[in-house]
Amino acid sequence: MDLLEELLAEGADIAEGLRRLGGKADFYTKMLLRVPTLIAERPVTAAMMRDNPALAVENAHAVKGVAGNLSITPLYESYSKIVALLREGDSGAASAVLEGILPVQERILSIIEKYRQLNGS
Repeated sequence: MDLLEELLAEGADIAEGLRRLGGKADFYTKMLLRVPTLIAERPVTAAMMRDNPALAVENAHAVKGVAGNLSITPLYESYSKIVALLREGDSGAASAVLEGILPVQERILSIIEKYRQLNGS
């Protein structure tokens, strides 16, 4: 399996992601390879643990945006809920959604990282 096939198996809508980026598979792949760095730079868990709701919303919104643009559906849907819950002031429910998506996120990131290493990125 290649990167796109593995992400498809994790629930990403590859066809929609490609459509959003003009059907350019190379560009889509290049953008996917940047996702682990973005998530590392926008740690939602750390912001929530530091009780910094504004930063948590900002970071979750950034992850939601990238996941939405690339049609990484499980991340997009979960981070959409997290952003909404944080904006409503329900950090407990947001934490529960975050805990639920983290295993899926880790699988997605490990798939991408594997291909980053293969491509020397």
